[in-house]
Amino acid sequence: MVMASTSAAVLQGISTPFLSGSRAARSLLNATAGGRASSAAAGSPRRLLVVTAAAPKKSWIPAVKGGGNFIDPEWLDGSLPGDYGFDPLGLGKDPAFLRWYREAELIHGRWAMTAVVGIFVGQAWSGVPWFEAGADPGAIAPFSFGSLLGTQLLLMGWVESKRWVDFFNPESQSVEWATPWSRTAENFANATGDQGYPGGKFFDPLGFAGTLQDGVYVPDVEKLERLKLAEIKHARIAMLAMLIFYFEAGQGKTPLGALGL
Repeated sequence: MVMASTSAAVLQGISTPFLSGSRAARSLLNATAGGRASSAAAGSPRRLLVVTAAAPKKSWIPAVKGGGNFIDPEWLDGSLPGDYGFDPLGLGKDPAFLRWYREAELIHGRWAMTAVVGIFVGQAWSGVPWFEAGADPGAIAPFSFGSLLGTQLLLMGWVESKRWVDFFNPESQSVEWATPWSRTAENFANATGDQGYPGGKFFDPLGFAGTLQDGVYVPDVEKLERLKLAEIKHARIAMLAMLIFYFEAGQGKTPLGALGL
């Protein structure tokens, strides 16, 4: 019953005009709420958001435990990985906004971690600053800015549109027609049950957060929770690092140059 009410509450929160968009999308969400709530009550393992027991929440200001909603906002209960109660602007009061911002934080953090590694390795290998690499005459495949922008909009637009649809209707994109290069939808199924953490044979081939039992991926909840916390911490550091890289690039400097390498 708790999981059923949680799923219904999340879906109701998502039905805000900002996130659900059209009237048709909102009606789809309302229709889905009843079905998902009943499946949860029947014992379905699928979850829309982390519903694990909330651990004791740490303060984002060391040695400060009080301070009302500025220090310890009531809408953050510690159930999200890396939740230290930091929301001074109250952006996560609405459950739909909170879920959307966490999804955005994960996506941006993962891109930032990839970018930081690429910037260091790329410059160490080629000697070309990362903000000049695309225009360097010696690049492996030099393209104009317009070509790069058009290609990115086309490819990323397709992927992001599918992620947008899956955000409102979880696992709706893990079907064969949605991924034409895969003949088995199970490779892209949300095997962990937590949106944003697909796992499974395709996304966790080394079995860091689960194991394969008779060809079926079974997540290890304890390992998965530790990895979620580690990932969000590294993601936040990477996003801060990228912000510093941008400031350095504005001055014509590079990360390796700043380190004297």
